[in-house]
Amino acid sequence: MALGDAILIIIVLLVSVVLHENAHGWTALALGDPTARVAGRLTLNPIPHLDPFGSLILPALLALTTPGAVFGYAKPVPISPSKLRGTDRWGFAVVALAGPASNVVIAFIAATLFGSLASPVGGGLIAKILVFTFNVNIFLAAFNLLPIPPLDGSRLIRPFLHEGGRRALDRIEPFGFLILFGLLIFLSEPLFRIINLIRDGILRLLPL
Repeated sequence: MALGDAILIIIVLLVSVVLHENAHGWTALALGDPTARVAGRLTLNPIPHLDPFGSLILPALLALTTPGAVFGYAKPVPISPSKLRGTDRWGFAVVALAGPASNVVIAFIAATLFGSLASPVGGGLIAKILVFTFNVNIFLAAFNLLPIPPLDGSRLIRPFLHEGGRRALDRIEPFGFLILFGLLIFLSEPLFRIINLIRDGILRLLPL
């Protein structure tokens, strides 16, 4: 991948994960939990959201070494489930859904704008940015819907689990990123097959 394209993808990724985290925080605030606001995380300034490895180093390495690979993350916004209306069962699930939903909305806007271009074929910076924005956000939405803590998908299945199942998720959560990295290293093919299935399901829902 050309260096310019890699830089462009990283910028798109950073903007997308910041909006994703803001969606969580604003939804939590609407449901009665001000934790993210108090922590200064309800902001479009990327600095408070950045994770040095997940937001910069990892996306840069992937963009430069693995064609088509787009992956990165920001620091999760702090949420206090006990303060949410709906408490841990449904309030937390709604907050979790807000992140991937924001990525789907961004992807839909990018696709709509791309379709409105007079001549999208043949390149051009605007067309390239819109294509990258669509692809990055569809991938982020699909990836975050995996039911593996601390991803949003694990919060979405909580309301459907018994207390024992929720406790099991809580025990796994501190090791969630280690599990994810292990899956990415040793079981990347089946993992990305699942992500692609989720992505295809999202695409079928979009009125494009």
